[in-house]
Amino acid sequence: MAEPPAPGGPTEEDWAAAVAAVRSLPAGGRVLLICHVNPDGDALGSMLGFGLGLCRLGVRQLQATFPGPPEVPEPFRALPGLDLLVPAAQAIADPDLVLCFDAASESRLGDLVDRLDRAPAIVLDHHASNTRFGGIHLVDPAAAATSVVAERLLTRLGVPLDQEIAECLYVALATDTGSFRFDMTTPAVHEMAARLLATGIRPGEISRRIFDTRPFGAIRLYGEVLSRTTLDPAAAGGHGMVWTYATQDDLARHGQRPYVLEPLIDSVRCAAEADVSCVVKQTGTREWAVSMRSKGAVDVSRVAVALGGGGHRLAAGFTGRGTAHEVAAAIRDELDTALIDPEVPGQAGV
Repeated sequence: MAEPPAPGGPTEEDWAAAVAAVRSLPAGGRVLLICHVNPDGDALGSMLGFGLGLCRLGVRQLQATFPGPPEVPEPFRALPGLDLLVPAAQAIADPDLVLCFDAASESRLGDLVDRLDRAPAIVLDHHASNTRFGGIHLVDPAAAATSVVAERLLTRLGVPLDQEIAECLYVALATDTGSFRFDMTTPAVHEMAARLLATGIRPGEISRRIFDTRPFGAIRLYGEVLSRTTLDPAAAGGHGMVWTYATQDDLARHGQRPYVLEPLIDSVRCAAEADVSCVVKQTGTREWAVSMRSKGAVDVSRVAVALGGGGHRLAAGFTGRGTAHEVAAAIRDELDTALIDPEVPGQAGV
């Protein structure tokens, strides 16, 4: 029996169109997989896991890529399927099919966005703020990770799970659910995890590699950045905001790459006195990548969208400009308009 579409999620017609697009590839058809700039575990895991699935279907002309420097963060350098990756500058210029993973808007695809005009494009995503770019939309805001959408499409294509595909999808699922700790961790998430584990992958080994292994320099960097954390208890209508920032000089001083800062938000969000947590990470002169989290009182995706980004109700981000304190002030100014009223239907939901 076909599963009913989630509210706002893909319809049966959407799924059928995606399956037909893959099935109608000509012999020797060229497929390009793209995920967002500065890819995280869900972006890379979903893309590589699906790419391996296409290889099982016999697709041979296949590349995976992402915009920006072709650097895979250290925790993901043991993922199966990395041999599919090519630098953006070497990506197929005229593919027969494009699939985009975990990108909520075209802006997240950088210079690769032009590929969407050259071939049919399937967009797999789970961000509520997705702009519905591309041609075929497999966007499910109720999904805990883009890997959930990717696994559903693989199932509809008749691709059985093996250990390599399962490891990629498990990394994607585990990272976007915070090791199955976040509110989006539903019974269906655990059922998917069970299917992946049934292939024989080793969750303890994967978790140590992804979550529990950091360079010593990163630990020293965390201590410095956390020491400048600021609590603003009056922000967000009195629900509070806690935030900190990291500069490029901080990274250079400790000899670290930008990816090591990604888990830092989990330490900041532990503050009991604040609903909203933010980490502001310098990416250029007066430019910052901002990660935001909420414990439930604030819809941080509204803040992110207002400031040019996107994401989910409890996890979102955007690119800020100015000084770190100016970026934090801009966030604070938007928080009161993003308060969730549990008495309003839909606001307190996922």
